[in-house]
Amino acid sequence: MYFKKKIGRFNFFNKTLLIPDMSKMLSHLCAACLRGFGIDAKTLETCNPRALELGKEYTSGKECYPCQITMGDILYFLKKEKERLKDDFNVEKYLYLMPETAGPCRFGMYNKYQHIVFSSFPEFAKLKIASLSAEDSYSFDGMIDKKKVTAIRKASFIALVAADILDRLLMRIRPYENKAGAAERFILKAQNILSEAFEKYSASGNFNFIFKKLEQIAANGKRLLNSSISPKPLVGIVGEIYLRSHAFSNQNLIKNLEEQGAEVVNASIAEWVNFTSYKELKNAEQEVRLNLTSFKIKPIVDSMKNVLKYGKIFFYQQYKQKRIYDRAVKFLNIAQDHNVKDLEKIIKERKLFTLDIGTEACLSIPGALSYAEHGFNGVVNVYPFTCMPSAITSAIVKPIMSKIRMPYLDVSYDSTYQPSRETAIKTFMYQVKRHFKKHGRGSF
Repeated sequence: MYFKKKIGRFNFFNKTLLIPDMSKMLSHLCAACLRGFGIDAKTLETCNPRALELGKEYTSGKECYPCQITMGDILYFLKKEKERLKDDFNVEKYLYLMPETAGPCRFGMYNKYQHIVFSSFPEFAKLKIASLSAEDSYSFDGMIDKKKVTAIRKASFIALVAADILDRLLMRIRPYENKAGAAERFILKAQNILSEAFEKYSASGNFNFIFKKLEQIAANGKRLLNSSISPKPLVGIVGEIYLRSHAFSNQNLIKNLEEQGAEVVNASIAEWVNFTSYKELKNAEQEVRLNLTSFKIKPIVDSMKNVLKYGKIFFYQQYKQKRIYDRAVKFLNIAQDHNVKDLEKIIKERKLFTLDIGTEACLSIPGALSYAEHGFNGVVNVYPFTCMPSAITSAIVKPIMSKIRMPYLDVSYDSTYQPSRETAIKTFMYQVKRHFKKHGRGSF
């Protein structure tokens, strides 16, 4: 009851919604999408050394690293905002967005812990935390007008997929760019173009203008490729969603691998959202089977409604995602997303794991094996230090990779700099290049 007063489904409107930065493309495009619906959404600044110091000051070190990053970012913003506004500062005008998940992952406790920290500051104690949950596939119910729930969900998912595509365009172009720094400048400009488009058109539900802009971006991106550069070995990344997406937290791992001669494909963020919708669909189907055995009409009807609800959501996400990727791929070949059902099939056939357990291990284990099956030359598992789901992934995947002689690297992160990590990456890339020389490379 204590937490429900400050953490939950609070209305987004008439507040400044503060969105943590996980992936620059995702955070900015989703914020722009919400602004299109009249929500004052703002992406928090990240990668600030002072913010990280604040995060470390108000955490014990036993929390996983993303907790320190997000804790520091929000405290830094609030302190700066109070300095800027002085007596006009009112923390109740803000709403901090911190999603959660169920199960053993510590992410489910971030918002509770962060609320405790806010409460230690008299001027921040009344800050409310809006929390979307993986348990209902990140529904906006209770946070916005009922009439807009479906429209915002659809627009936000399209913004998410567009952000993934920008990330993959960057990873596709940067190793082969015709001029140093051209890819990053190009993607930053593309991010701004799409942000303006989402802010202007997302509420209308007519996404054709946005899709055309995305096609133009992909077409223009192709022009940055230097055709004289030979194909490079492929490295696939799996692991904890925040660490593998947040460049500051993973110490620019992707760029580091590229500098060592790789072309990298990072597991997408949409993959996780698709997984949560698919898992809710499977849970609803299981409830139908259980309720049929009791012959109770209302529970049967309710569970059938959930099957239809989550089935519709999952179908929409899969359909829309493919359509959006198809628009980009016809101009520039980029890696498309893993299909959640295909990933489930991999772990079922090999009896390695089950989606019933949940956590990102459900995606990372088959994701790593899928990279191997498609001819990648190496796999990296990225995660916060002591992350249980990623430790499970490593325990299952590492022996398999060793058996098939696929280069594999576990990379864990906390708030410290580890000099040995650079050596580990160079050693891994040496193995990747040898694998590439012997086997060539497959396709996305």
